[in-house]
Amino acid sequence: MRRSRAARIGRPRMTAAERPNVVLIHWHDVGTHLGAYGHGDVTSPAVDRLAAEGLRFDRAFCTAPLCSPARGSLFTGRYPHTNGLMGLVNRGWEYGPGERTAPSLLSELGYRSALIGQQHESRDPYRLGFDEVHPWLTGPARCGPVAQKAVQWLEAAPAEPFFLTVGFFETHRPYTAEEYPPVDPGSVEVPPYLPDNQHTRADLGAFLGSIRVADAATGRVLDAIDRAGLAESTLVLFTTDHGIAYPRAKGTLYDPGIGVAFLARPPRSWGVAPGAPDGLLSHVDVLPTLLELAGGEVPPSVQGHSFAHVLRGEPGPRRTEVFAEKNHHDEYDPIRGIRTDRFAYIRNLDPGTPPRLSGDIERSPVRLGLGEDRLRPRPGEELYDLDDDPWQLHDLADDASYALVKADLAARLEAWMTETGDPALDQHEDTGRR
Repeated sequence: MRRSRAARIGRPRMTAAERPNVVLIHWHDVGTHLGAYGHGDVTSPAVDRLAAEGLRFDRAFCTAPLCSPARGSLFTGRYPHTNGLMGLVNRGWEYGPGERTAPSLLSELGYRSALIGQQHESRDPYRLGFDEVHPWLTGPARCGPVAQKAVQWLEAAPAEPFFLTVGFFETHRPYTAEEYPPVDPGSVEVPPYLPDNQHTRADLGAFLGSIRVADAATGRVLDAIDRAGLAESTLVLFTTDHGIAYPRAKGTLYDPGIGVAFLARPPRSWGVAPGAPDGLLSHVDVLPTLLELAGGEVPPSVQGHSFAHVLRGEPGPRRTEVFAEKNHHDEYDPIRGIRTDRFAYIRNLDPGTPPRLSGDIERSPVRLGLGEDRLRPRPGEELYDLDDDPWQLHDLADDASYALVKADLAARLEAWMTETGDPALDQHEDTGRR
C-alpha cells in the first residue's frame, strides 16, 4: 500500500542513507521572542544553542497569525484559504476534502511519521496522516511530559528514515506561576509596540517564565537526539505557529504577529556551516523542502517553494515576498498582507473597525493597561517602510511620496489573491482600499 501511494508523488531518487531523518519541534505563540533573535531579557539557552549550531532564519513568516490556520500551512504547503483551515479547529474548522499533509506524503516515500504532543489542525489527530499518534486528549500538551515521551521515542527510533513532530502547548496563555515561575518584571524589555507599565511588565515576566520552562524541555529533546547518535543523519527544525499573544502581535499582520522563529540544524554529516541565511521564508515553503530532501516530487497543488538548497549550503533562488492572511478567530476579521524585504502592505477588508483582540489577550493583564487609544478604527490600507520603521508604528499609506510603492504592493497582493482563488476577493469587492 505504501509503495503504491509513493508512485503518485514520485519514488525516492536517493538511497535511504542520503535522506535525512526530520525532527520538527514547534511551540505555541512565541514568535521570535527568544535570545537567539536578540531578546536579551529572554533565557532560552537550548534554543539559542540550536541556532548557534545551525541556520537561523531572521525573516521567516507564518501565513496567518492564528493557531490552526498557521499550522495548517506549515503541514500542507498551502495557504489557509486554499487548504480550508481558515479558522480554529475548536470552532469547527478542518482541512478541506483531499488535503495532503507532510506526514502522509513522507510516509508514502518510506518515512515513519509520528506525532507527539500538540497539534491544532484537526479534532481527530488520527486523520492527519501520521503512522503513529501520541496525542494529549485530556488537556494541554505540556512540554514536560511531551518531551519525556519524545525522548523515549528517540531512544528507540526506527531504522527507516523518520519524521517526528514534537509539539508543546507552551508558550500559550495562561502563564500560571505554579507551572512557570515568572521572572522579575523589572528585568523585562518592553517591545516598542506595547505600553510600558506595571501590567505589561508583570505579564511579560510571566511569559518569559513559560519560555524558560519550554526551553528546558526542548533541551532534553535535543540532548536525546545527540545521545541516540542521530545528529549525523537528522535535520532538526524549530519553529512556532505565529507571534506572541499580545496586542499588535498575535492576530495581526504586523511583523510581531506573523514573524516566527525558524531554526534548522542540518545533519552534521552534511558539513553545513552555521549562519543566518539571507532572504525571506514562509511556512508554506517547509513541505516542498522536506519532499525534495526526501527524494520525492512536489505535488503541483503545493504553493510554497523549496529552500532545500539553503539547508545543503548551496546557492539558489531566494524569496522576494511573503503573503499572509487573517480570516476567522473569535470572530470574522478579514485582513490580507504582503511583506517584502523593505515594505509591509496590509489591506483591512473590514475598514473602520477597531483591532479585534483574541480572547486570551482580552483577558490578559496587558489588556488592563492598554488604553483605548491603541484600539482606534483601522484604515483600509496600511504601508510601512521597514528600513526606517521596523516596528511598523508609522503608517505611510497616505504619504504621496510612497504612492508608487503602495500601488505596486497592492497590485501584487491582489494578483496573489486572484491566483490562489481567495474568496475574499468576491466577498469584499471594492472594500479595504482608500
